[in-house]
Amino acid sequence: MPVIETSMIIQAPPRLCFDLARSIDVHMQSASQTREKAIAGRTAGLIELGETVTWEAVHFGVKQRLTVKITAMEPPWRFTDEMIRGAFRRFTHTHEFIPQADGTLMIDRFDYDSPLGLLGRLADILFLTRYMEQFLVKRNTVIKEIAEKSASKYLST
Repeated sequence: MPVIETSMIIQAPPRLCFDLARSIDVHMQSASQTREKAIAGRTAGLIELGETVTWEAVHFGVKQRLTVKITAMEPPWRFTDEMIRGAFRRFTHTHEFIPQADGTLMIDRFDYDSPLGLLGRLADILFLTRYMEQFLVKRNTVIKEIAEKSASKYLST
């Protein structure tokens, strides 16, 4: 059961980072390389506690669907989404936003189990953990870029 944890400082307030991280539209922008789109549940705007979204994307050349539900939310400090249907056996994805003197420390924790037992664990070692970490870092980098542009526009007016 791999756990991927990434963190980055964003020069923007926690509320802005929190909202961007739960934005369906920002998620689609950050996952454009996989042609990810929301096709059911919440399909635009900010996802809320108890809501679901079904994503359709192409990973490893295969079109896949994944449905997640927001199972915990403490605005603007953290929220958690959990897979309810999809290719993983299970996953829990926690997003945290900690105020810092220079903005927000965003911590992303992705805890998952691959399907297929031993074969899934081998895939984790060979490529899946690295692939998922790169996917999360790309997504978080897009959030950082949007947040910092938005914050600088806000501060300059």
